[in-house]
Amino acid sequence: MNPLFAKFREVFFSVLPVTLIVVATFLISGSLTVLQLERFAVGAAFLIVGLSIFLIGVDIGVAPLGENIGVMFAKSNRLTFVVPIALVLGFFVSFAEPDLQILALQVQTVTNGQIDSTVILCVVSLGIAVMLALGFCRIVYNFPLYIFLCIAYGLILLLSIFTSDAFLAVAFDASGATTGALTVPFVLALTIGVSALKKDSKASEKDSFGLVAVVSTGAIISVLTMGIFKNISEISGVLQTETDMSDHVLSPFLRALPEYFIESCLALSPLVILFIIFNVWKMKLSRKLSRRIIFGMIYSLVGLTLFLTGVNAGFMSVGSALGQWIGQTNKILPVLFGMVMGVVTILAEPAVHVLTRQIETVTAGYVKSGIIIAALAIGAGLAVSLSIVRVIVPWLKLWHYLLPGYIIALSLSFICPKLFVGIAFDSGGVASGPMTATFILAFTQGVANAVPGADVLKDAFGMIALVAMMPIITLEVLGIIYKIKTLKRQV
Repeated sequence: MNPLFAKFREVFFSVLPVTLIVVATFLISGSLTVLQLERFAVGAAFLIVGLSIFLIGVDIGVAPLGENIGVMFAKSNRLTFVVPIALVLGFFVSFAEPDLQILALQVQTVTNGQIDSTVILCVVSLGIAVMLALGFCRIVYNFPLYIFLCIAYGLILLLSIFTSDAFLAVAFDASGATTGALTVPFVLALTIGVSALKKDSKASEKDSFGLVAVVSTGAIISVLTMGIFKNISEISGVLQTETDMSDHVLSPFLRALPEYFIESCLALSPLVILFIIFNVWKMKLSRKLSRRIIFGMIYSLVGLTLFLTGVNAGFMSVGSALGQWIGQTNKILPVLFGMVMGVVTILAEPAVHVLTRQIETVTAGYVKSGIIIAALAIGAGLAVSLSIVRVIVPWLKLWHYLLPGYIIALSLSFICPKLFVGIAFDSGGVASGPMTATFILAFTQGVANAVPGADVLKDAFGMIALVAMMPIITLEVLGIIYKIKTLKRQV
């Protein structure tokens, strides 16, 4: 099968359920205008085509670049060389992550520019870079993952005490958003080379997992630290309504396309510069591979431009409009609607199916992929519905969910098979995919804007964090079940 068609099919089926829900809601309630629905359809088309092209670019350009840099790490055999390069790579790869770009723009929009998107991108990328370097050191020196995560989340808990609710929500959402289509494959490709630096020569199976989880804590720590230093105690968010009054369906897309092309160029240009520097300095790649990576970068640029244009010019605005209408109905319907969207998003997410097959293989078929998918879908549905409950119930705060949730997750990491600890914490990034960072977050913002007393920034943000947290607990429980089954088999 043609790779581009395969990616197109994957992305199409991940977007299709949300599209059908929107169309069904329009037909039943008439809550959206025909123009909104048309722009939503165009936005969805831009998203599907753009994300498909972007993923192809990652496969043929960005991932091979990461693999070759990983090989360069292995050949250097020096951690003093690896750590500085990891800091640079971690920063620029995170800066170009599409899901993080979307989140940063949403934060800037709802805060009316009080929190700048570029500042968010730089701060999160710095945190990712530092934790990527520390994660590499952990692999080389065989430092246990569960202890490392306990230390990281202990620091997060300490910082949370001194940070406002708004920054707490943005910090944990940034963690889920940054582990997306670009960052994860690049980080995993680098891991191969770094694992070869280990003193025991052959990297263990456990080192294939967990680095994404380590990296994601950097986003939380960096944003929480920013919140403390900015010392903004009172900051609120307001949902921006659509300002394009033109009757032409394509007008917002034509206006947004040049803007997001420039943003995409700025986001990806550091990776291109790094490729040129490394290729001239160390890697000396063949012409064929160099040409392949360059074409991959071009695909990534085109795809990222179309993706950002589609999401911002037509796709998310319908999500917020739908949330606003449903938020005005009653207190039950938004919760149920959120549950349905969380479930169908996970069921249609291609990366989830890849993860489940991987777990089934690792456990020799003891943990079936169908059971894992069902557990992840229920977990994501609960996460979105609990986020809506937090919007509706004034006294319910984000930390009321996150504190006990991560205490449970970290406690289970001590008794869960260590292989599953890495898989579980990595799965949060898989569950919080493009649909979560775009449409579902926009829907939650719409509900918050419709509920009296709710704040779009403090109450709507944090949803991605819950979607990223639930799979951790779910898969750790499955890991314990697998452990029990194995012990029974041995007896």
